[in-house]
Amino acid sequence: MPPPIPDPTATRRRFLKALALAGAATVLPASAGTASARTASISLGIDNLLGDDFTALRGKRVGLLTHPAGVNRYGVSTIDLLHRSANVRLRALFGPEHGLYGDEKANVPVLDRRDERTGLPVYSLYGKYRRPTAAMLEQIDVMVVDLQDIGSRSYTYVSCMRYVLEELFKAGKEALVLDRPNPLGGLKIDGPPLEDRWESYVGAFPVPYVHGLTIGELARLAQAEPGVMEIDDRTRRRGRLRIIPMTGWRRSMMWPETGLRWVPTSPAIPNLSAVLGYPMTGLGAQLGGFAHGYGTRLPFRLLQFPGRSPEAISAALTRRSVRGMQFPVMKFQHRGQARRAVFTKVTDFNALRPTELSLHMMALACVWSPRNPFTGASASQRSLFNKHVGDSRVLDQLIQEGAGIDIPALLQDWQAYCRRFRARTAAWRLY
Repeated sequence: MPPPIPDPTATRRRFLKALALAGAATVLPASAGTASARTASISLGIDNLLGDDFTALRGKRVGLLTHPAGVNRYGVSTIDLLHRSANVRLRALFGPEHGLYGDEKANVPVLDRRDERTGLPVYSLYGKYRRPTAAMLEQIDVMVVDLQDIGSRSYTYVSCMRYVLEELFKAGKEALVLDRPNPLGGLKIDGPPLEDRWESYVGAFPVPYVHGLTIGELARLAQAEPGVMEIDDRTRRRGRLRIIPMTGWRRSMMWPETGLRWVPTSPAIPNLSAVLGYPMTGLGAQLGGFAHGYGTRLPFRLLQFPGRSPEAISAALTRRSVRGMQFPVMKFQHRGQARRAVFTKVTDFNALRPTELSLHMMALACVWSPRNPFTGASASQRSLFNKHVGDSRVLDQLIQEGAGIDIPALLQDWQAYCRRFRARTAAWRLY
């Protein structure tokens, strides 16, 4: 059984204290928590695998799916740890979106190559193929997965993991997932469900938009629940999945409390401020005209809208009483120019419903645009919007009602769904 859920008020106090220690009241900077033997309070899956001298990999040909954030508690790359070990026969490397070293742009196909550091072949799972082929898997007996997730559903690393698990199970190969923290903690669950028809590489798991699970728990969920993976039930049940859990991590922990250094998971998520902002503004900027700071030093945290002053945006959002948030006007530098925008300030993480803000952004876009921007969206834009949001009612209401979208009713339904999800997934939690 999973441990009991801690008192939410105490959780909020710990989080705000962690933010204060990190040097910011509401922004989690890249330097929040430094990786060192003195400060790291947890051991990651890779640390526990190393601590056991890689016993789980001995005598096996090993593949590794990872990216730059795949490091141990001291910041050493999992690639280097496996490659240097006399107990590991590392045969191939596999890279997700943005590539093995995180230097590829979003939505850009990545080519296979040979790794200059190790001399090993690097197979891209975000290029010609989204899944490892039979020829790739013939070279290995076990695939180690070490990917850092950000706790929001529409993030392709967990989709990549799910596709890899499916191919491993079909090929009779073993999957070894090294667990890592959910940077938003394991208690916050929020947002819309993903309807079956919108399942895609954008969102490959039927979970709330903010799901509260670790990547290891998502892997367990994928194998345990029928219909999550695109394989027959017999193959799913017989799949060889092993999770190397963390030690010392608790569901109440936000990232600053782990003592770990944040390594950017992708170019758009350079720091923990972006991790927090991603579920708050990402959906609201899909369509409609809002900009959310992408490309600035505060991606997903700075709101602008064509023809509207920051003061007007701030006043409109303040009138909507979004729980746990304030909207001060902020000056910032971008490409050598002074600019101004609304900063999405979190004042109460416990009260915050991250995806709520996006609904208000959508409604305001209908008010401020010359015509309803959702009505005029192309079929491909509508499809991508639905793949991110997951709940068709949002776009349907925006098209039919515009600013009259029933936000309270949607939030109420989503909260009920999240409560059911928490109860349903209790058996698959590791902590």
